[in-house]
Amino acid sequence: MPLLATLLKKGIRIRESLDQEYSSPFELQKLELKKLLITANLTEFGRKYSFSEVLDEFRSYRRYDFYEKFKEKVPTYNYNKIYNEWWYKNREGKLNVCWPGRVKYFALSSGTSEASSKYIPITKDMIKAVRKTSIRQILTLSKYDLPDKLFNSGILMLGGSTHLNYNGTYFEGDLSGITASQLPFWFQHFYKPGKKISQNTDWNAKLDEITLNAKDWDIGVIVGVPAWIQILLEKIIDFYGVNTIHDIWPNLMIYVHGGVSFHPYKKGFEKLFARPLKYIETYLASEGFIAFQAFPDKSSMRLVLNNDIFYEFIPFNDENFDQEGELVDKPQTLMIDQVEVGKEYALLLSTCAGTWRYLIGDVIKFKSVEDCEIVITGRTKHFLSLCGEHLSVENMNRAIELVADELNINIKEFSVAGIPHHTLFAHHWYIGTDDEVSAVRLKERIDHHLKILNDDYCVERSAALKEVFVDVLSPKCFYNWLKLQGKEGGQNKFPRVLKKVQLEKWKCFLESETSIDLR
Repeated sequence: MPLLATLLKKGIRIRESLDQEYSSPFELQKLELKKLLITANLTEFGRKYSFSEVLDEFRSYRRYDFYEKFKEKVPTYNYNKIYNEWWYKNREGKLNVCWPGRVKYFALSSGTSEASSKYIPITKDMIKAVRKTSIRQILTLSKYDLPDKLFNSGILMLGGSTHLNYNGTYFEGDLSGITASQLPFWFQHFYKPGKKISQNTDWNAKLDEITLNAKDWDIGVIVGVPAWIQILLEKIIDFYGVNTIHDIWPNLMIYVHGGVSFHPYKKGFEKLFARPLKYIETYLASEGFIAFQAFPDKSSMRLVLNNDIFYEFIPFNDENFDQEGELVDKPQTLMIDQVEVGKEYALLLSTCAGTWRYLIGDVIKFKSVEDCEIVITGRTKHFLSLCGEHLSVENMNRAIELVADELNINIKEFSVAGIPHHTLFAHHWYIGTDDEVSAVRLKERIDHHLKILNDDYCVERSAALKEVFVDVLSPKCFYNWLKLQGKEGGQNKFPRVLKKVQLEKWKCFLESETSIDLR
């Protein structure tokens, strides 16, 4: 039975999507916060921060009284602060800490940060919320001009291992493993690589198993982080000696991606296909399913406003963040109806997993306030501003995309570090490509495009930012380094900006690696 028909037959409704379509963002978010506060009112967190007093303000006729009281009572949190004060109790098995009941699952998430694995609580309510948003995204496929045969095809989801470690109190593992282990039975027909292969904790062995079985599957949709999906597709093409992946999966039409910007990978991907795919972006973090691309003709994603997440937006500027990307005490925070198009904001989340005013670390920009359409521009700690150049990951991705097109090369990975240079500063780029290209040429073109894309960068290149260095590496260097850091596999990605400890580890790795291709 086709996927969309199955969803409808199982009683799945699109009411949540319609509610968001025809309701004001402010009212939706006000209701979500109210529901979260009511549910968590009698938890240890809710009692400490007087949720009942906040709830009293929802009866006020003044528009923002409830939000002002919420900000007054509840402090902002980063991971270390909320873990050390609250979440460690969940790992000890305590009940009703930040959310009712016991936390049964923890997603291990290190992302691109310097820290060792973070333990992000995943409640039953959060698993349900992620599933509901996933279904809403699947239903948006009806807006695309797609043949019926696609909906009979399988969905290949390349994530972390679905094997979860149990310590007697809770299960821990990748978010993709937690959610995959909770898939409804009716989805198993469409889900690949299936439970058995997905449980494999050896990443390379998993890729080998998928490759061996690829010829027996009819895949219409692939889901995963770009770098690892590209590695898998290249592996399958090479193994079977075919020209493109469409020789193996003729019905492949859609790639659902997230985690990092897809633009730098697009050129390399297109060489693997016999015909173009439709690309759909998602914003699924360990802390919740935040947004997804709702329309085929838009490159932005729509925030999910009515599924157990309350958003706050911190203007990403020097008043709210220091030079290291750390949040100041009592930053300015805004609700969904107070933001402006084109301005960058860091996200605070309060969710049904017991995160409260939690700085997720991502920076977004609104493309449409009315439709709540956003793009991710970077991370709070992944901006370079040594001397006022204010270089964002969005600038970097675009420059790399332009250079790759201009020089007709496939840049699979890249990263950049800000470094001292004599008495001033420089940027050091590390470019991963298998194509022959001059580092001098790359430097000149990257620098050229960044000067056009970013006025502050252009000014500082004639002032304090005195030099740009470029090393051309084999892409395998990036993947080998991730493996050494214990970050090999579906949900991990190489940091776009290297700072402090990460930069020192990377430099030591490059010095010790004898097989590096420094062309």
